[in-house]
Amino acid sequence: MSAAKKGNLAQLQSTYINAHNKQEEAIARKRRGLYRRLIAFTVLGLLITYGFVSTLISQYNKIQEQAQTRIELEQEATELKKQQVLLEEEIVKLDDDDYIAKIARRDYFLSEEGEIIFKISGSSSSY
Repeated sequence: MSAAKKGNLAQLQSTYINAHNKQEEAIARKRRGLYRRLIAFTVLGLLITYGFVSTLISQYNKIQEQAQTRIELEQEATELKKQQVLLEEEIVKLDDDDYIAKIARRDYFLSEEGEIIFKISGSSSSY
């Protein structure tokens, strides 16, 4: 038997020791394979998690933009409803001949017979 020296200790060469060394190498290979699989699955899990998180963030941002757009559109709708009410009131007023006469006098300087209209700048009169 030849003795291989490792430091101060000599190893015995026998079939039992060779079988034990092979068994330890197999266990070490299995352990390295396990670590590699764990690392691969961890990386895969992290990639999938990143995909989910980025999708959630983009959807959240899109929802926030749509909510802001909705608020703006609701405000615009409210303003348009107010404007519609004013225009409907104007339509009702335009059916009145006296109101039309006041507008004609104010905007177009029309007058009745024998009436003189003086326009004074700086003063706004509303009828």
